[in-house]
Amino acid sequence: MKMRHYTLCFLFIIIHCGLDAAAESRPNVILIIADDHGYADFTHLGIHDFIKTPNLDRLKSEGVWFSNAYATSPICNPSRCGLLTGQYQQRSGTYWYGGPGIAEDVPTIAEGFKQAGYKTGYIGKLHYGGNEDPAGRSYPLNHGFDESFCAPPGGRVHYLHHSNAAVKRYGKAASQMRVHPFTRNGKIHEFEGFTTEAFSEEAQSFIDRNRDKPFFLQLAFTAAHNFTFQLPDEYLKEWKLPKYSDWDPATEPFNKWYERSITPNLPNARLYYAAQLYYMDREIGRIRTKLKDLGLDDNTIIVYTSDNGGSSCNAGDNTPLRGGKYTMYEGGLRVPLIISWPSKIEKGCATDAIVSGFDLMPTLLAAASAAAETYAKSDGINLLPLILNQKPLGRDTLHWDGGFQWAIRKGKWKLKSIVDEDKAASSGAKQHVKLGHGVELYDLNEDQEEQNNLAASFPEVVQQLTQLHESWRKEMPSPAKAKRKNKNKK
Repeated sequence: MKMRHYTLCFLFIIIHCGLDAAAESRPNVILIIADDHGYADFTHLGIHDFIKTPNLDRLKSEGVWFSNAYATSPICNPSRCGLLTGQYQQRSGTYWYGGPGIAEDVPTIAEGFKQAGYKTGYIGKLHYGGNEDPAGRSYPLNHGFDESFCAPPGGRVHYLHHSNAAVKRYGKAASQMRVHPFTRNGKIHEFEGFTTEAFSEEAQSFIDRNRDKPFFLQLAFTAAHNFTFQLPDEYLKEWKLPKYSDWDPATEPFNKWYERSITPNLPNARLYYAAQLYYMDREIGRIRTKLKDLGLDDNTIIVYTSDNGGSSCNAGDNTPLRGGKYTMYEGGLRVPLIISWPSKIEKGCATDAIVSGFDLMPTLLAAASAAAETYAKSDGINLLPLILNQKPLGRDTLHWDGGFQWAIRKGKWKLKSIVDEDKAASSGAKQHVKLGHGVELYDLNEDQEEQNNLAASFPEVVQQLTQLHESWRKEMPSPAKAKRKNKNKK
């Protein structure tokens, strides 16, 4: 596969991908997943002067930047399944929100690390679709993690309040504001405080406790999902932002409050969002400082990515890409991806190879010298030969399917199709984004902004890609069948 490097770099290899390594020399691995981070929202891009991400910029400068990295879905619940299992989440029956969650017979990245002798920890947002209670397969302790510190299941989590007292105080608003307690290792854990900082503190504690053994940490921040105005008072003051109130059922219906509390109706929306990114970035810097203080930074792989493209509801920007979260346009699917490994990867590299979130499972397990069978079921490709010695990736096709809409990329061509126009219209209205209509074909080499629909000009390409996707789709169970399968296994 032809590669174009945006930064001329030379990579060196100290070990080969499959080399057996002593346990003490195996890398630690930290997988950081942001929530709805917009493609344009990094300081180094110079697009917005109020976006401050110095630690992520430094991570990029010290690792590999993937400009053609994709989530497996334009929404979080399915894409997180794809990251965790290294598979198209459709194999487990998850197409859109509310899927069955992690299937019993699908191995996870955490199970692979645990089998390889790693200590495993999960911190942050919990949103896999189904079976997320402490007894269910989708709860981290039941799919390979030794420790967990989890937000209550669901897409939205309050940034400041997480207690039974808050549930009582919020009353009818508690469910919409998601002020419920967290769980620590399956048991209720109440606390009040800024989630971003709490996640960072938990991560640093996990690293400290496991400094003498190889570890795998999955850190899922809730930033920068809405409602981004939920910031500590001192941080609002620091950003010169006014305090914005959560929903009060006594004053107005939730839907009315929600509409005025998201973009484009929320005043200062971009600054609230930028502040959430800034404080997440700061905590990532503190985690890296902890690694350095313990002498672990040189042999720790850090991966940074997002669950999907930036959300128009919470003011994420995906410039120059079209669309955002919910859409099968590039703005909904393409995500930031950085992989840093100081002892193996020379600084300042970039590639435009077409990669996916499900590539992380085989890549990271291979780096840990895990047995190949631990990721044999993955749909992903081990990226180490690409990033360590520039070997071609050997893939140019990816699929996405949300049931009512789907897309396929093959080389330069991107085909997207809306199957159910009514569902697309209602979903787009909810997210304040346009999902498109009918069949659209784009040449991404010439038109990454997806402005020139070539479907009418290249009907043979439309037919070829449609047939490829239909063949792929036949390999996947229907959502209904997968739900029945999971129900029978409970």
